[in-house]
Amino acid sequence: MTYTFFALEREDGLLWVWLNRPEKRNFLNLSFWEELPLLVEEIALDKCVKVVCLAAKGSSFSMGLDISEFALKFSELFFGESAAHRQQILELIEKLQKGIKSLLGLEKPVLACVHRHCIGGGLDLIAACDIRLCSRDAIFSLKESELHIVADMGSLQLLPYIIGEARTRELAFTGRDISSEEALQMGLVNRVFEDKESMWQEARKLGLEMAKKDPLVLKGIKAVLNERRNYVVNSSLRHVALWNSAFLQNESFLALIEKWGKRKS
Repeated sequence: MTYTFFALEREDGLLWVWLNRPEKRNFLNLSFWEELPLLVEEIALDKCVKVVCLAAKGSSFSMGLDISEFALKFSELFFGESAAHRQQILELIEKLQKGIKSLLGLEKPVLACVHRHCIGGGLDLIAACDIRLCSRDAIFSLKESELHIVADMGSLQLLPYIIGEARTRELAFTGRDISSEEALQMGLVNRVFEDKESMWQEARKLGLEMAKKDPLVLKGIKAVLNERRNYVVNSSLRHVALWNSAFLQNESFLALIEKWGKRKS
C-alpha cells in the first residue's frame, strides 16, 4: 500500500517505518490512526520482514495528537449531549485504539527510535514497541492531563510494565517532561545516543542482528513475554474507552476544543 503518514524502507529483513509528517513535527492526525492498523497488517503478512525499526523524519519524533484537526472534525460530536453522541465517541476511541492494539499483537520485534519530542500519542506509540532507543535531546511526556482527558491510547496500560506503576502515576498526574537521562534511569529507554544519526546507525545494527535469528524464535519470545500483559492491557483499553465516552465532555476539555476550533476556523 501507499501511505500518507508513513514512509517505508527495506533492508535484509529489516523494515524502517518512518513517521513522515515533518512539516507538522509529526503531530498524529487522523491519517496516522487510520493507516497504522493497515500498515501493521501488511507487516504481519510480509514474510520478508523480520524486524521493524520505527523512527521519524523531521525535527521531532512526534508532538502527539493533532488536537486542532480533531477539534475541527469532531467538534459537533464532542458537544453533543445524547446517548447516541456518547456511543459515537466510544466508537471513535476504539477506532483510534485499533492501531495500538494491532501493534501490540504484531508477532515481530519492533524497535522505536526517538529524537527530540515524544509527547502524548507518541509515547503511546513507543510504549507498544519492544525496545526503545533515544537521542540525548529527547523529551518525553504524558500530556493528556493537560488536555483535560484521561490518556486512552495505551500509555496508562503499558507504562506500568515498563517503568513501574509509581512512576507512571507521577507522569500521568503531572504531565511533566522527562529528559533522556531520566528516561534511561527509569527504564523507559534501553540506550541513549548523542544524536539521532548515531541512534539510527545503532538501531540498524541491532535490527539486522535480530533479523538473522529464526523468525519462529523471535515470534515465540514475544508471545511468551506478552502473554499476560496483553490480556490485561486490552481489557484496560476497553475500560478507558468506556470511561472517556461517558466523561470526556468535561467543561475544561470542551473549552479547549472550542478554542482550537476557533483558532483554525
